[in-house]
Amino acid sequence: MRNKDTLKISPTGDRELVITRLFDAPHEMVFDAFTKPPLLKKWLLGPPGWTMPTCTVDLKVGGIYRYVWRNDEGEELGVQGTFKEIIRSVKLVHTEKFDEAWYPGESVLTTTLSNKSGKTLLTGTIVYESKEARDMVVASGMEEGVGLSYDNLEEILRKSQH
Repeated sequence: MRNKDTLKISPTGDRELVITRLFDAPHEMVFDAFTKPPLLKKWLLGPPGWTMPTCTVDLKVGGIYRYVWRNDEGEELGVQGTFKEIIRSVKLVHTEKFDEAWYPGESVLTTTLSNKSGKTLLTGTIVYESKEARDMVVASGMEEGVGLSYDNLEEILRKSQH
């Protein structure tokens, strides 16, 4: 992970994780990267060897998104959810449930983007159905995958500004 100093993942309360990361790009660009399939397929990948052959986003309240990742061995991991709130370039709220749940239940993710001197502070809050589910996610090493994906995103944002 290249920008570990700008990524913070903190359990809070009984069921929440708060993720923050500073990106050197305008918040409109970061929002697009979180909502446009051609961009999502480039950065939301986790460890090397994974691709995202399925990425659909119906960006409206009540709209559904679906992602399916595939690794070099052909294993797949699918997730989908429903958009609950959308404020363009500022806030996304959606549910998340994996096809083959690796933690119990459904989670709710709130992503907010704020301008910090021309950069974007991303704050993601994930609320899980239980403390046990949240603790399973923390213990999974998800910080590494999130960090790698956000490094990919930083690179894509940098290239698109030049």
